[in-house]
Order: sequence, then C-alpha cells, then structure tokens
Amino acid sequence: MTPSPASQSPSLLLLIAGAKGAIGSTLAVAAEALRDDPAPILSSLTTAHQFPWLGPDEKINVAGWDLSSESMIRSAEIHGVLPPHILSRCVDRLAFLPVVQPPTFPDLASQTARLMEDIKAFQDAHPGSEPVLVNLLPSGRQTDPDGGRCFEDLCDIYDPVACPDIAYALAAIRSGVPVVNFTPNVLETDAVVKEAASRGVPLSGRDGKTGQTFLKVVLASALKARSLQVDGWYSLNILGNADGRNLMDPDCARGKLSNKTGLLDEILGYPVGQRYGVPTHKVHIDYYPPRGDAKEAWDVIDFLGMFDMPMSLRLNLQGRDSILAAPMVLDLARWMATLKLAGRAGLVPELGFYYKKSVGADPPVTFQAQLQRLQDLHQACETAILGKKTQKETP
Repeated sequence: MTPSPASQSPSLLLLIAGAKGAIGSTLAVAAEALRDDPAPILSSLTTAHQFPWLGPDEKINVAGWDLSSESMIRSAEIHGVLPPHILSRCVDRLAFLPVVQPPTFPDLASQTARLMEDIKAFQDAHPGSEPVLVNLLPSGRQTDPDGGRCFEDLCDIYDPVACPDIAYALAAIRSGVPVVNFTPNVLETDAVVKEAASRGVPLSGRDGKTGQTFLKVVLASALKARSLQVDGWYSLNILGNADGRNLMDPDCARGKLSNKTGLLDEILGYPVGQRYGVPTHKVHIDYYPPRGDAKEAWDVIDFLGMFDMPMSLRLNLQGRDSILAAPMVLDLARWMATLKLAGRAGLVPELGFYYKKSVGADPPVTFQAQLQRLQDLHQACETAILGKKTQKETP
C-alpha cells in the first residue's frame, strides 16, 4: 500500500469491519462521492463543518475487512441501496480500496495481532490520517459484558470465530485507534473498557439508532414532557436485507430487541404496562425480502390524558436502512477522532443521541438531554484541542 501524495494531508480514515455489507459499501460510495460532489453527503451529517482539526470534510478514506470476495462495486450492486447512476461515478476508485479478507486464527491473541498488522498497513497507506474503527459486523450471539478483567482473560474466554467483534476492538485499541460499535453486539466487556482507558482510546456504542427507535425516543420524550401517560406501544419492523435475514435467528435478535425495548421505560421513568401487570411495549422484527434495504416500521402508541381518557397515535416509517445509517457512522467516526485528539479515553456515554443503548456511566436518555450532552461534549472537545494547540505554539 504505497502512500499517494493526496493521502499526505489530514483526513479521516474509516477502518470498517464488515466493509462490503450494505452499510459499509454505502459508506465507501459516500466517501468517494464526497470528493466530487460533497453537498448531498454533507447535508446529511450532523457534524458537517464542525471539526476543522480533522482536515477537509470532503477527505474521508476507507479501508477494512470483509469475508466476501466480491469487489466493492459489485457488493454495492448486490445490496441494491444506491442506483446505477450514482455507483457509476466512482467505479474506478472503489476498485482500489484496501479491503482485505480477515484472518482466521483459532485464538484471540493471534487474531488480534494479525488485525493490528492490517491496521498498521492501512495507516501507512494514509499517513497523517485520523483512523477510527467502525464495527459493522452482523448481529451475533450476546457475549458476557463482565467477561474477564484483562486481555489474557479475554484470550481464555473468547472464540474469535464465534465472536469476531472482540478481536477487532482489541486490535484497534492496542493500535491507539478509537472504536465505534454500531452493532448490538457487546464489545464493552470490563477487560476491553479497561484496555481502552489505559491506552488513552475512546470507545462508543452500542447499536446505531437509525429510524424507528430514533422516532420512538423523540415521541416518548415529547409525551413525557406533556405529562401524557404511555399505556402501550406496539412496534413492528419489516426489512428484507441481510440484517433482516440475520435477525430471524432468535439468539442474534436478542440484543437488538433488548436495546429497542429497554429504552422506553428509561425515558418515561416507569414500566409501560404497569397497570396490567405485564409489559405492553412490544417490538417485533420480521424478514420480508421484497422490502430489501427499504425497511418499513409501524408503531401503535396508546396513551392516556386527563381522567385517564384513552388516545392513540399511529406512525408509519418507510425508510432506507443504509441511507439512514451511513451518515450516522460518518458522524460518529468524526466524533471519535475528535475525542481522541481531545484526550478522551474509555467509554463515551454522551453520544447517546446516535445509539439505542449508549454504554457508559449516566448516558443521556431523553431526546432533549441527548442534544444538550452533544453540545456540552463539543464545547469540551473544542476547549481541550484548542488548549493543546496553544500550549504547542507557546515558546
């Protein structure tokens, strides 16, 4: 991987685990499209023009890993997220993205070491870049968040074939690279968090909040603010992409369903359905191939007003899974690179705006609190980074 002259200027480097999936391939196309026509991409970012220390907003490079042997452009065509006229603009450049097949060592230590070699090669190809690992691997069986107290404990516990996410997280952290966990998979074990804190690396997650859950947070926060009692909430998701197919495995769906259901009680401050003695917040996910990446979500919200008079709200979201997710990943990567520059280490619960289950101490829960914490975090980062710059320039 020989550095090109263009790669010498500051840039963001996305290291994507699962780079040829629907979201990963959409990100790759977006990163290339930024170079020629940035407006349609930047207009979807919440962080556009906010972090000048990361270099030009238009300068984002992509590398990573995927089991698929298909080319990046062919992967994008297979997923069907973007139309041909958009893909055709960046066919040539997508062919040269450094996306490799991951190693298959049977032990975590060897797997982590090999991934660290890949990370170094990716960084050498983009000197001066700010790398961020983005976990986009499929939903898997849930791991024990308390598993092990140190790296050696994790090596005794985890099978890198059954639970590949941990190896990517450890390889990144040990390479000094921040981690975005956009999946519902548990990366934030005690040992991983300890490793991140000791090496000065920020870590955020879990489970990107793209469509239905985002609106659920907004509506639940509004109902709470208006003192309207939520009596029941029924949510149905239908999607026909690889994520939908994978979530038909109950073991793989368990984490996502838990993240979707748990947040409502947290926002409202009471268990929905308490007067019935059973939970009345129901969430269902169904794989429906005709939908493809264009998912659909239905919500029935029953709530009570004065004198316990019942009222009801219906919500139908017809969204595009990867189109909603990709800009969020870009935002999170920009946040994590900024946090690293600001000297932040360990879990970052303040980024709860982007996640279904924000990990760390005292994450913001309501929509209003999430926006406020983002503003506070931005101010803290700006102060820290500008302070470091001033110290550097002072003779």
